[in-house]
Amino acid sequence: MNTLLDPALRADFPILARTVRGGRPLVYLDTAATSQKPVAVLEAEREFYEQHNAAVHRGAHFLAEQATDAFESARAVIAGFVGGRAHELVFTRNATESLNLVSHAFSSATAKKAHGAPMPDGAERFVLVPGDEIVVTEMEHHANLVPWQELCDKTGAVLRWIGLTDEGRLDLEDLDSVITERTRVVSFVHQSNILGTINDVAPIVARAREVGALVVLDACQSVPHMPVDVRALDVDLVAFSGHKMLGPTGVGCLWGRTEVLEAMPPFNAGGSMIAMVTMERSTFADPPQRFEAGSPNVAQAVGLAAAVQYLERIGMPAIAGHEHVLTEYALAALAEVPGVRIIGPTTAIGRGGAVSFAVDGLHPHDVGQVLDDEGVAVRVGHHCAWPTCRRYGVPATTRASFGIYNQPFEIDALVVGIRRAQQFFGVA
Repeated sequence: MNTLLDPALRADFPILARTVRGGRPLVYLDTAATSQKPVAVLEAEREFYEQHNAAVHRGAHFLAEQATDAFESARAVIAGFVGGRAHELVFTRNATESLNLVSHAFSSATAKKAHGAPMPDGAERFVLVPGDEIVVTEMEHHANLVPWQELCDKTGAVLRWIGLTDEGRLDLEDLDSVITERTRVVSFVHQSNILGTINDVAPIVARAREVGALVVLDACQSVPHMPVDVRALDVDLVAFSGHKMLGPTGVGCLWGRTEVLEAMPPFNAGGSMIAMVTMERSTFADPPQRFEAGSPNVAQAVGLAAAVQYLERIGMPAIAGHEHVLTEYALAALAEVPGVRIIGPTTAIGRGGAVSFAVDGLHPHDVGQVLDDEGVAVRVGHHCAWPTCRRYGVPATTRASFGIYNQPFEIDALVVGIRRAQQFFGVA
């Protein structure tokens, strides 16, 4: 049942009590960009630095043991949150780095193959030849588009994409002709950061499996907002980011099937990711350490584990239900404002709480400025999804996005701010 969460949990987020712009209460509607952090996360990170700070996987002293235990325990907690196992989870700086790690595996394997260099067993699946195809969608964040464009430029592969319907959904009618026998990778977003669309993973995965393509999922906007089970989704690799799920900045994750991670060449090289080093050659550690060169983001991983535990205490089904109610409320409220057009699905069915809109006669930056003057924090721009904006004929949008701490009164403040923007610029 979709019901709102207890508004008392807002007290867990100290920043929500502050004022902005001349004493106005903060109305934070920019969770799709970055989420706010509960006290439990702030305390976990501070407690690590105060009590356990040391280099992990290296020192033999007591603090080093505690730090290593905290780091690896965090890995297990976060992996379990998405239905994975600890050895399947790689820590990165963010989801962008996770996706670049995957794309780099292809360029690295292709280059090594060309020179006869040694590669991990199974790495042949990452070798591309000119004419091989990589498939994305027209609603991708730049983080899941530009790395694949770069890979095509380096290898001679061809980038193809699944288009969009006017309603903001993926157009799957021609799926069989987009994903072909030449397709080597299908990489797509689970929930759009600009349209809010929640994509049906199953038909895309099924077609990718028919042609033997690797399946990569950008789950930045789904893992924080609804139950996600990587095994049930039947994908090969999943990227998500800590700062969007109540965790610290500077930490992201890549989950991967064991056999896929074992076949991937490393991304960064240096300390901690090696098995043996001589002056002539090095061999590499097993995953996930193979992909974690250098000093890792230990405190951030500990903070992200605390965020996961906070989310689990509330329950992901309850969080999804809460945000569904907010999304329904927002779509209905915005529909009552003349001149406002939703960019994306106009119902809450199969969509999440990132609601982008255009206001007739106003540039999104002007709308955002008036909202900011009212204390309402939203995102304006192309949201790192420029091709999606072009598809819908807008230079940019204003986006309101919701999290577990939001309540309907904040959507009311959003609507009041939009109407004031229309009045101020004389387009009401």
